[in-house]
Amino acid sequence: MNINDLNTSMINVNIPKIKELEGELRSILEFWGKNTCDDVNGGFVAELNAEGKQTEATEKGAVLNARLLWTFSAAYNFLKEPEYLTLAKRAYDYLVKFFWDKKNGGVYWSVNKDGSVLNNRKQAYAQGFAIYGFSEYYKASKNQESLNYAIELFKLIENHYMCSKHGGYIEALSDNWQALEDMRLSDKDANEPKSMNTHLHIIEPYTNLFRVWPNQVLKESIQEQIRVFKDKIIDTETYHFNLFFDYDWSVKSNIVSYGHDIEGAWLLNEAAHVIQDQNLMDKMKKLSLNMAEITLLSGLDVDGSMVYELENGHLDTDKHWWPQAEALVGFIDAFQNSGELKYMNAANKIWQFILNFIKDEKNGEWYWKVDENGNPDISLPKVGFWKCPYHNSRALMEAITRIKSMKLK
Repeated sequence: MNINDLNTSMINVNIPKIKELEGELRSILEFWGKNTCDDVNGGFVAELNAEGKQTEATEKGAVLNARLLWTFSAAYNFLKEPEYLTLAKRAYDYLVKFFWDKKNGGVYWSVNKDGSVLNNRKQAYAQGFAIYGFSEYYKASKNQESLNYAIELFKLIENHYMCSKHGGYIEALSDNWQALEDMRLSDKDANEPKSMNTHLHIIEPYTNLFRVWPNQVLKESIQEQIRVFKDKIIDTETYHFNLFFDYDWSVKSNIVSYGHDIEGAWLLNEAAHVIQDQNLMDKMKKLSLNMAEITLLSGLDVDGSMVYELENGHLDTDKHWWPQAEALVGFIDAFQNSGELKYMNAANKIWQFILNFIKDEKNGEWYWKVDENGNPDISLPKVGFWKCPYHNSRALMEAITRIKSMKLK
């Protein structure tokens, strides 16, 4: 089926409205632009509560700041409005001044509100997001220095985090690239040397870097990572991601993360397409559709929203903001790859759930999560170490671009 021949007159297909998607994108960007700039200490505030008011938290994380750099750079590239480039420059200047290790290279995990280093560990995940931000900012600003930072980080990851014996990347190192006993990304994660999450958020920025720096060594790294996902991380019996691993890729977890499954499905598709490897494009198209299908069957509630995760047989029925965002893109991607209307209908149901329950109509932006009845958890921050605008703003930009490209009428 030729996707470009499809239109909304076909039976039983519902498509998110571009006008609504664009309106919500602008609303999210406005919230972050107006409420998160730290005019006292520079950069952006550490945390806002569910009502959008600043809390006493002072730890500023590399991941949030790198994601802000990506978000505002991508917003400028998408909307071409100067205010977003100004905000991107604020994020860039702060990341370079306070997070960059001028002695050893790479970005620290976190800093205090005055910019002094708080946690100097070098998480591979954070290096990846810095590449994501630096490469997108280069695309927006043509600042060669930003591209240089992204390239240096790519080389640091390849030189220091690569597991030469079994492939893939280890989780974390010290500030001067020494081994750590505790390599966890967060308190909720297993202390294992390799994880799906870190690998996903290394292939994601590598793909973005390749768009502006089509280097052969980088391409080969992306190809190898796709093979790692295909052969080591995706469970070929269930088509879910395994989450944690020992050095030799022995599986060390029993958790299904529905949001990561659907996010990974479209990101791996994207990686294969960006490097134009036809063999991997064919393989990932098939695998990603299998992942989308199992997510459709087991990860959605009766209202069309995505539940959080399944651990040791226990289903967490809360609906977090970021899996809803990634499902919006992931199911549109599955529709583009298959022409099966059920995937676009699923994307539309997710979108309606976001509008009705995840979006905070009163205070702006999206709640961190709601329960199975749609009640928001207002104890969790609206802005914070892990609460960022990259998932939802990216989902909206992707959805708008993809729906427009289909020429659906």
